Amino acid sequence: MAGRCPPIPLRPTRNVGGLLFITLLHSTLFLFCSSSSIPDCRLSSTGASANSPICASPELSIQDKKSKNTDDASCLKRGFSMLDAEFFNDNKMLEIEKGAKELNIPIIKANRKIVATTNGGLHYPSSLVFNSKWQHEETQDDAKKFSYPSVSGVMKPENEEDIAFMTILELGHLIRTKQVTSEELVRVFLKRLKRYNPVLEAVVTITEDLAYKQAKEADELLAQGIDLGPLHGIPYGLKDIISVPEYKTTWGSTTFKNQVLDIEAWVYKRLKAAGAVLVGKLVTGSLAYDDIWFGGRTRNPWNIEEFTTGSSAGPAACTAAGMVPFAIGSETAGSITYPAARCGVTALRPTFGAVGRTGVMSLSESLDKLGPFCRSAVDCAIVLDVIRGKDPDDGSSRKIFLDDPFSVDITKLTVGYLEDAEMEVVDVLKSKGVKMVAFNLSYSVESAQGILNFTMDVDMLAHFDKWQRSGEDDEYEAQDQWPTELRRTRIIPAVDYIQSQRARGKLIREVKESFRVDAFVGNATDWEKVCVGNLVGMPVMVVPVGFQKIPDPPTNDTRRRSTVTTGIYAPPDHDHIALALTMAYQTVTNHHKQRPPIDNLGPDDVIPNPPKAMIPPRILKA
Repeated sequence: MAGRCPPIPLRPTRNVGGLLFITLLHSTLFLFCSSSSIPDCRLSSTGASANSPICASPELSIQDKKSKNTDDASCLKRGFSMLDAEFFNDNKMLEIEKGAKELNIPIIKANRKIVATTNGGLHYPSSLVFNSKWQHEETQDDAKKFSYPSVSGVMKPENEEDIAFMTILELGHLIRTKQVTSEELVRVFLKRLKRYNPVLEAVVTITEDLAYKQAKEADELLAQGIDLGPLHGIPYGLKDIISVPEYKTTWGSTTFKNQVLDIEAWVYKRLKAAGAVLVGKLVTGSLAYDDIWFGGRTRNPWNIEEFTTGSSAGPAACTAAGMVPFAIGSETAGSITYPAARCGVTALRPTFGAVGRTGVMSLSESLDKLGPFCRSAVDCAIVLDVIRGKDPDDGSSRKIFLDDPFSVDITKLTVGYLEDAEMEVVDVLKSKGVKMVAFNLSYSVESAQGILNFTMDVDMLAHFDKWQRSGEDDEYEAQDQWPTELRRTRIIPAVDYIQSQRARGKLIREVKESFRVDAFVGNATDWEKVCVGNLVGMPVMVVPVGFQKIPDPPTNDTRRRSTVTTGIYAPPDHDHIALALTMAYQTVTNHHKQRPPIDNLGPDDVIPNPPKAMIPPRILKA
């Protein structure tokens, strides 16, 4: 699961534009410094800096430099007070100023160049649209359900591990043919959660009592002849930003690790109504940023010296390790695609708005999405079919009338492939009758990564304003992540946030015009594609396509592997196309069926503690 600024701007008021906004701040700081006793105190055209002699003489001793930093911070305090942000200490203000110069200003200038070279607002409307309608849309769920393939002749394996890696349809067949009960499945998966979590650090809370209660109810309903569908009696896990009453929803954070919310998340309601059985709240990176959380850092089952990357760390690791048959994660900027790719899991980042988010911690209302981590594309289609629909309390959710992915005639599709596509996928789809063509998704907007950073960070800070003001960000698990990022965000002018949304609107239109194929195959974790895909709201399937030897293996016989994946992208509201193509690929390959070597790493291979190969957390950049 799972984010850059001008010289310190003032809080915007009516009729104050970005240039005047910054000019006023410069004037304020100039007057403040001029009234001090600092020699030769002048303000440069780029604002006060911790690295340039603005409020100090050119030749400085160590003591003078310390004094200069104090004076520079004093110069900044006046500006921060106008932002009602004087709660930052001197070091943080200087850090913010440095980050503003290096990251925020380049993004601001790029967006202005794209959309703000003419006046009048006649072009490039914001991608954020206001709707004055008071009543919610009709909430009746009348979207046509998918027609799932039938399963027959499946026998219960004697080995519990074989049960743990069965698909949703296979497990459902065992339940309906009375070869196993839901309670027995719960026992299998709870045992695996408890066994592997000490190594993988992928589970926050095991919901054992709730799981047995829901499983018993599922078994009783089936005994009465009531079948709630393909998820009836199937265990699963939820990323721990999704609220479940009476259980902790920690958001992965030290600050909130004892938090219990009396909220039933909409997606949890959907799964409960479908008879699914919750066995665990799975790790989210702290406040949904990367894989570090208050209990540690989640590991990759395929190479447990590595970490998962991305904040949907628990859903990816637990699904890969057979600790749950499927899990629900979230993505704002890579938190489904990155951990799914690292852990070799089939996963879907659905069209934005396809799945309701009530009761889920929010980073950004216009970017957040919930999606499934599964054994296969078939399983992803089943889970999506259950959780999609209009959430009446989520203004961005909507009914998305998808075609049945099990009925798509892929021979009528034209599918592009990018230069970074895995050619095995291209060749397999071509052999299946799909028209495959070389393709490039073209657009002129060069600041997609910066647009995403501004969008996500401003929204995130609005949701965690109290957290920052109270200084609780000082106890955050990785100080170079949200704390640093959101301090820079405090000084993004409102006008330049809106410019970023206008630039986003231009990007969306250009991508739509360029998307002249039914789908395309390309790298699922390329950062530019992650940013563009999330800004546009397009769905992508993460598809396992093979394995490689790990770099610097501890022995030649190690069974650890690096997973190889690709992405199958479709236009918004065409998730069924990405699902159908992935299902076609997986009918003739078995990469998605492989099991990680968490029980047997190979001869003479042990896990160093601490790991010798530390993978740094993913830091968003301009």
